[in-house]
Amino acid sequence: MFNIEEEIKKLPEKPGVYIMKDKDDHIIYVGKAVVLKNRVRQYFRKTRKTKRIENMVSLIDHFEYIVTDNEAEALILECNLIKENRPKFNVLLKDDKTYPYIKVDVKSEYPNVTITRKILNDGAKYFGPYANSGSAKEMVNFIKEKFKIRQCKNFKFVGRACLNYHIHRCSAPCMGYISKEEYNNMIRQILLLLEGKIDPIVKELEEGMKKASEAQDYEEAAYLRDKKLAIERINQKQKVSNITENDIDVIGLAKNDITACIEIFFVRKSKMIGREHYFFRESSDISNEEILASFVKQYYMGKEEIPHKIMLKERLEEKEVIEELLSKQVGRKVELKSPRKGEKLRFVEMAEKNAKVTLENKEKDRYDVLMELKKVLNLEKMPRKIETYDISNISGTDMVAGMCVLQDGVVNHKLSRRFKIKTVFTQDDPKCMEEVITRRLKHSIENENGGFGSLPDAIFVDGGITQERAAKNALQVYGLNIPIYGMVKNDKHRTRALINEKREEIPLSEELMNVITNFQDEVHKTAIEYHRKVRGKRMTKSSLDEIRGIGEKKKQELLKHFGSVEKIREATLEELVRSKGNYRRNCEEVKGRKLVG
Repeated sequence: MFNIEEEIKKLPEKPGVYIMKDKDDHIIYVGKAVVLKNRVRQYFRKTRKTKRIENMVSLIDHFEYIVTDNEAEALILECNLIKENRPKFNVLLKDDKTYPYIKVDVKSEYPNVTITRKILNDGAKYFGPYANSGSAKEMVNFIKEKFKIRQCKNFKFVGRACLNYHIHRCSAPCMGYISKEEYNNMIRQILLLLEGKIDPIVKELEEGMKKASEAQDYEEAAYLRDKKLAIERINQKQKVSNITENDIDVIGLAKNDITACIEIFFVRKSKMIGREHYFFRESSDISNEEILASFVKQYYMGKEEIPHKIMLKERLEEKEVIEELLSKQVGRKVELKSPRKGEKLRFVEMAEKNAKVTLENKEKDRYDVLMELKKVLNLEKMPRKIETYDISNISGTDMVAGMCVLQDGVVNHKLSRRFKIKTVFTQDDPKCMEEVITRRLKHSIENENGGFGSLPDAIFVDGGITQERAAKNALQVYGLNIPIYGMVKNDKHRTRALINEKREEIPLSEELMNVITNFQDEVHKTAIEYHRKVRGKRMTKSSLDEIRGIGEKKKQELLKHFGSVEKIREATLEELVRSKGNYRRNCEEVKGRKLVG
């Protein structure tokens, strides 16, 4: 269960985007923050809010967040997520006009730099989207001031230079005052700047400063120095928005001794539009390469929509095979890339950083649960493995039991087990509980490395003091001293408390109560589903099962055709022969038997 107050405490003091969701996991609001912890906390303080925010907060069930390197990245990511998900409580625009781009018409003889809200397939280079028109205008104005490219929309050669030339904001290519080679070199530098690659520009400017100083052209040296400083100031790489790849998934991995977390970012049309994360358990002795390979195969095999490139840090041993399979699956080339430098590596590292944050929060939840259980139950050691049991039957028929395991604070479905009751023949749930736990303990005592694994650190039983005593009897058979607690429910069939052998109710926090309720619901579900299966199998069994040559398929055909065993018994041999899928020899066997429904 998501506890908002506890989750707020775990928020990092870093910039990023927060995503508010309702109980149905729908995104209802996306926002950005310079400091995530401070911003998200404000929503849940008892301060005056607008009606819209009050309504939104009342619907928040849980939230997620993505950490970024700076506020600019958070701003761009916020815009992308709002556009993609259109949350109910965000201010929504109907089209792409929220997202201005910077356009460089590189196909022109003397290219210009402008702002546009529409991307065309015209050979120009587009950069963005920018968070707002103000930031895009600032960049364009900076470029035109520092690089002195042309300002006019309709370029043509004229008889005299315009005002921009005289105020030192244009190099006047229309007058031939700058060569095409020099002008295109400026455009090359502008493209590098817009891509966030300023190192080559700075190096060129420093070389120019040195030459100008040696030639004692101190005015030119000062101009180049100011230009260099200005470029360094305005440069702020926005890898979230300006990643040059158009259609990629970026995968990051973080792991600890127990669990691995995979974080996957989705980039479409050069914008990050969302993310997901997944967990792999028991990953301490598995290499990063193996975990990533397993994820890629499980996640992408069978999917209809796969990006052109999948980026991850490790180079997979099965890279070529996976690429071939995925390419064949979607009918075009799909590549697995492992970047070693530049913006692509930084984006992979951003995914890894978010995977680490997600994993730390997940593990903190589990550790807190275990520590609280250890404290409130007064246990000697951390209860890393807890087993719970539930009995299911109807009036003493088809008696079964379910077992679930809470391992390191979460339910491990792989360790769930089901039992048919073998020694109890009347409705006696405590006796059934004693039998099941005795059988289970025997497995570990005889083979600790078997399917049941080691003995549990504690046992919970679904029921009150009678079930608890029954479990105690099972422990005494083997001389074991494992703590046992009963899980009791209220009139609404919700977990009310844990009780010990003295019938004392143990006080639990809301968070711990939610964990135990989920645990109890899981074991109840396991037992009920198994009971339905056993009961259903018994009810469909009939004397037809005992006839040679009549398998499950032919039995179902006969029952479907005639409706019941009684009508099959009353049917003539010819009527049986005419039924679908049955041959005379089989029908003679049926007629020769005294069928019992």
